[in-house]
Amino acid sequence: MSQHRFIIVVPVADRPRHIQACLDSLHELLRRYPYPHTVRVLIADDSADAANVTANRAIAAQYCTPGLQVIHFGPEEQWTLSAPLRASLPGVVGNKPRDAFGHKGQGVMRNIAYLKVAAMLQDEPDDVLIWSLDSDQEFCVKLADGRIDYAVDYFGGLDAIFSRTDALVLTGKVVGDPPVSPAVMTANFLADVEGFLQDMATRDAQAPCSHHSTTQRSGDAAYHDMADLFGFQPDARYAYPCPLTSLHSEADCFVHFASRVNSFFYGEHPTRISCYEPAELFSTVQAARTVYAGNYVFKPAALKYFIPFAALRLRMSGPTLGRIVKSELGPRFVSANLPMLHKRTVESGGQSEFRPGIETQAETIDMSGEFERQFYGDVMLFTTERRPASADVSLLDAVRKEMLGKYNTRQQAILQRLDAVESLLNDPTRWWQDKPATEHFRHFCANVRRNFGAESSGHARINDPARWQQWRSDLLAAIERYPAERAAWESALCPH
Repeated sequence: MSQHRFIIVVPVADRPRHIQACLDSLHELLRRYPYPHTVRVLIADDSADAANVTANRAIAAQYCTPGLQVIHFGPEEQWTLSAPLRASLPGVVGNKPRDAFGHKGQGVMRNIAYLKVAAMLQDEPDDVLIWSLDSDQEFCVKLADGRIDYAVDYFGGLDAIFSRTDALVLTGKVVGDPPVSPAVMTANFLADVEGFLQDMATRDAQAPCSHHSTTQRSGDAAYHDMADLFGFQPDARYAYPCPLTSLHSEADCFVHFASRVNSFFYGEHPTRISCYEPAELFSTVQAARTVYAGNYVFKPAALKYFIPFAALRLRMSGPTLGRIVKSELGPRFVSANLPMLHKRTVESGGQSEFRPGIETQAETIDMSGEFERQFYGDVMLFTTERRPASADVSLLDAVRKEMLGKYNTRQQAILQRLDAVESLLNDPTRWWQDKPATEHFRHFCANVRRNFGAESSGHARINDPARWQQWRSDLLAAIERYPAERAAWESALCPH
């Protein structure tokens, strides 16, 4: 008999199509793997557009069926719950004004949602598991042959692990699109684009497509330009796995890849899509160090772990939380082979409904906001890893210097690879010169140069000494405030 009930927390910001797909997949999962307890879903709405708040509320109502309860947690209720805590928890619940309470960021939104969960649990038995998701995920997986399948009984598996082990926090992962920013995938993707063009240059455009060999295994951090920071060493170059199924030519494959290449800026990585690898579940349970904020599960006792430094809106907040949890829980913080399908973009247009830090005007893309949040997220992550939640200005300076060196070195590698790709694209002897699809690759290259070239706004920001002084002050203040916020948070969870 299943021992646990579930509350699923899903922050959503101006993504009604994503949340619809997420709930559709949950409904289908429960049809295939019925669970004996009603599953509750808390839609934590961080939308800025009132029309999307209305749409999300209506979508939530559609899925209130026997066995599934979907609760829309809107901005007004969020404000009422969090406003009394703004003075004592500024880095946890933020300081957005009431009349502009959307787009607080995933960390702040999750934290406020956890306050709501704590209120929901006050008069309930302690047999609940809280599951944190992202709205661009679905309750299914991508298989190695490209099929999307409901191959995982998530509720049964999670119930079994938390029933038969002493785990307090469990993190899964994602398959499909990478869970990181394009700001740290560009060098690898350029290498793959260069390899694709080099291969295409040797092919007859009208010959049958040859890009259907066995997909390379893109394991942990294969997509990350600096995977070595996390202890991984992926292959240097990955082939494009052509997804076309009907009879088609090399030129058709070229056109298809071209149609997807600019989706990279919204988080896709068409050459390094990860797939589910089946395994006996308990054999995959192991000690963890990284929280995937979009797929982690915990017992109510672990509500004391809010998303740290959330008001700064840094990327890498999940891994940073993971380092803190690991330092305190040790073997009670685990991972398991329970990934979810991650789909960064919606089907039409290859763009995300909403992605913070990515500014798009026509075919011009500016990633500088996300780039800066990624850089300082890395600084905070590796500072925390070396000394969890303890302020040390010299350590912070040293980590920033180290990360700046890596980012600047990578910039030069990106530009070298970009030159090689542009040389191939613009070679007048290549058969693709008369193909309109070639312009998609050229737009991709132009946006890479805009974001990583000599005039890169993102690189200017992270190299600016004055800007670093402000960030340094903000990071230090957040670290120094953290112990007091931990105490205030626990008081807020247990007001009696």
